[in-house]
Order: sequence, then structure tokens, then C-alpha cells
Amino acid sequence: MVKLSETVQSGDWKGEKHVPVIHAPESAAAGEVVRIKVAVGEEIPHPNTFEHYIAWIKVYFKADDAKFPVEIASLQFTAHGEGELLTEPKACVNFKAAKSGVILAESYCNIHGLWENSVRLEVK
Repeated sequence: MVKLSETVQSGDWKGEKHVPVIHAPESAAAGEVVRIKVAVGEEIPHPNTFEHYIAWIKVYFKADDAKFPVEIASLQFTAHGEGELLTEPKACVNFKAAKSGVILAESYCNIHGLWENSVRLEVK
């Protein structure tokens, strides 16, 4: 049996155009609105064409004492050349956290599959 987790790839977003970039503050106060930006192809542009594109990015938060992450956002990028319109896989997401944990992002390229990244958020 193949596990989905065995198919997820990761890397340094500065050298790999498929890795989702997470721009987030290092810390926040409990209950404060945390604004993050997620993007694919920030340092090395990802081709967004009808043939090769990022279909979606999902963002999660896993508090330190939680067993599972909670999905914060599911971002669909659906214009891939229809009517000469191309979607750029970038978005801003706001959320509030009561505890410290990890922000995780996952992206899907129609040719190169699943990619992931994460950053830590300290909540005071």
C-alpha cells in the first residue's frame, strides 16, 4: 500500500519553484490576528499555463499540544489560460491562534505533484 505522505515532496523554496512559501510573523499575542502570505514560485517563477500550473494551496495550523492540524484555508487557482486568463498562486490568509505551533502549507502542481513547507509561530 502507498501512503499519501510518501508522495509529498519538500525542499528549499529559494531553489525549488514548487515549494509553497509561507511569510508569517515569528510570534503573535494569543488571540491576535495573524496575517500570512502563501505563494508558489516566489523566488523561481512557476509556469502558470494551461499545460503546467499550481491547482491549489492548503494552509493548516497544528498547535503544539494538538494531535492533528486544523485546516485554515483551501485556495483554488482555477484559471489556467481560458480566455487568456492565468491565475497566480498567491494569497493572504488571516487567523487567530491561542497557542504556539506550526503553520503548514501544501501545494499541488498538475505535473509535479504535492509539495509542502512549514514555519513555526510562537504565541505569547
